[in-house]
Amino acid sequence: MSLTIDTIRLSEKQKQQLTKLKGKTGIENWNVLCRWALCMSLAEETAPPVEDIPSDSNVEMTWKVFAGEYAEVYLAILRQTYKKQSAQLESVHFGDFLKLHLNRGIGFHLNN
Repeated sequence: MSLTIDTIRLSEKQKQQLTKLKGKTGIENWNVLCRWALCMSLAEETAPPVEDIPSDSNVEMTWKVFAGEYAEVYLAILRQTYKKQSAQLESVHFGDFLKLHLNRGIGFHLNN
């Protein structure tokens, strides 16, 4: 099983949510907003709810762009959390695990 991520592609719903966040925060970069969303979700003790999240928008970024200069740190934290939470998430692959956390974190941003 590969615990790496090459590309992140957002859903159309996530794109719309992030567009609202851009307006509220003034932050223009998708990757910065996505990093914050990921960190907010990973800070929770519980695993995110399992759902099918399509990759149906035109927003796509490489892992290096997503994570920036701390790519290795984000990847290590993701791997550690995946190992801790994978028992709660039956047969969720590592890439989908990232998508679930990202999705939950984007939702947190909008509810605050």
